[in-house]
Amino acid sequence: MSSEVTNGDGEPREDDTDAAASSTESRAELARVYALLLARAGETQVELRLDATRRACELLGDIHAAAPTITVTGTNGKTSTARMIDSLITAHELRVGRFTSPHLHSVTERISVDGAPVSVETFVRIHDEIAPYLDIVDAQLESEGRPKLTYFEALTVLAFAVFADAPVDVVVTEVGMGGQWDSTNVADAQVCVFTKIGLDHQAFLGDTIEEIAATKAGVLDRSVDPSPAPEPVAVTAVQDEEAQIVLEAEADRREVELVTEERDFRLLDRRRAVDGQLITVQGRRDVYADVFVPLHGIHQAHNAAVAVMAVETFLGAEDRPLDQETVAEGLARVTSPGRAELVRTGPSVVVDGAHNPDAAHVLAETLDEAFDFDYVVVVLAMLADKDIHGVLEELHRSADVFVVSETLSARALSAETLAEAAREWVDEDSVIVAADLNAALMKAIDLANGVAAKSPGILVTGSLYTVAEARLLLGKGEDQ
Repeated sequence: MSSEVTNGDGEPREDDTDAAASSTESRAELARVYALLLARAGETQVELRLDATRRACELLGDIHAAAPTITVTGTNGKTSTARMIDSLITAHELRVGRFTSPHLHSVTERISVDGAPVSVETFVRIHDEIAPYLDIVDAQLESEGRPKLTYFEALTVLAFAVFADAPVDVVVTEVGMGGQWDSTNVADAQVCVFTKIGLDHQAFLGDTIEEIAATKAGVLDRSVDPSPAPEPVAVTAVQDEEAQIVLEAEADRREVELVTEERDFRLLDRRRAVDGQLITVQGRRDVYADVFVPLHGIHQAHNAAVAVMAVETFLGAEDRPLDQETVAEGLARVTSPGRAELVRTGPSVVVDGAHNPDAAHVLAETLDEAFDFDYVVVVLAMLADKDIHGVLEELHRSADVFVVSETLSARALSAETLAEAAREWVDEDSVIVAADLNAALMKAIDLANGVAAKSPGILVTGSLYTVAEARLLLGKGEDQ
C-alpha cells in the first residue's frame, strides 16, 4: 500500500521543475512553522485561562471580534456539525472561516476558508506576521510567572488572524476541550451549539456528565470587555437528562435562549440512500424536506438537524432567511473525513475516529445500518488515556476478529496491552496482534479476502491518529 502519485503507466509523475521546487520550499516553510508551534506546550497540557489568548487577539486589533462567530462544543460530532454549518452558510453566499481540531494529515486542515484548508503560503505568512505579537504575550506571561501561550492557544490566535486577513463574513469555531476556558471562547459567539455531551477528558472536565456539561456551558459567557455583539442563542442536540438539566440551568442563569432538539426543532424523517441518507428537518421557520446528506448514520442526520437549526438561528434576523434550496445545496456538499468514511473497496475499508464509548456505540450502529458486511475485521489502535474497555464493550459484537496494533503517537497504547483487553471480550483466537498499522491493514485485507463471505469489510478505528495513518497507507492522502 502506498500513497505515491503515479501516472497511467504506474511510474512517478514528472512535475514541472519550478513548481516542484516551489512545493518543496513551501513544505519546508510549513515544517519550520509547525516546529515552532509544537515547541509550545501541547494540547494535553491545558491552561485553564482565556486572558492569554485575549491579550494576543487584542494586540492584533481585536481579531477575535472581526466577524460574527458560531461556536460548537460537545463531546462527539463537533467537527461534522461545524463542517455542516460551514457548508450551509457558504451555500447562503457568505464567506466562512472554520477552525476545527484535530487535523488528520496537515495542521493547515484546522484553519479553513471558503470550505478548504488555508494554503500553506497563507498559513506561514500569517504566522510570521503575528509571531512578534505572540512573543510579546509570551514575555508578559513569563514575567508574571505563568506559562507561555500553548500550542492550541497560538493556533487559535493564528486562526482568527487568518480570518481577519481573508476577510470572512462568519467564523465557525470548534471548541478544543470543554468550553469555559477553551481559547476559542475569546470570541463572543452569536450562536453557541452543543452536540451530544458524554464522558471524555475527565482529567480536565470532571468525572460526571453534570460537571462536563457545566464546563461546556461556559461558551455562553460573554467577554469581560464591553462587546457590541448581540445576546447569544444556544442550540442543543438531544442530551441525556443530566446534561440537559445543567444546560437549561446555565442558560437560564445567563438569560440565554436555549433552543432544544425534539422540543423546538426535530429530525422528522430519514431514509437510507446511495452513499448517504435523505432527511427531513423541522426547523422553527420552515420544514426542509428530503435533503440529501452524503454521510452515514443516524448521528449524522441529527448533526445535520442541529446544523440547520444553528444556521437558521444565525440568519434569523436577515432579510434573506435560510431556505430549502440553500439547505439542499449546503448539506449535499458536506464531507467529514475519518467519520464512517469508506476509503477503499475490494475489500471495503471504513475508517472512523471513535475514541470513547459513546462514539464507539454510534459507530457500531452505523456499521450495522449503512454497510452490509457479513464478516467484519476490526483494526483497532488506541491512545493509553482512553476508556479502552468502554470502547471494546461497544465494538466487540460487531467484530468477527480484532487485529490490534498501535498508533505512531507518543500517547499510544501498546498493542500487547490492547490485545489483553480485547481478549476479555472475545475469544483469544479472535485477537491478532500486529507490530504496526501497515502490518495490521495487510493482515486485515488478507483475512477479508480469504473468508467465505459475500460481503466482508474492514473497520479501522480507535483514534483519529489511527485513522490518519490508515488513510495515508491506503492512498487517501491530504484530501480534506
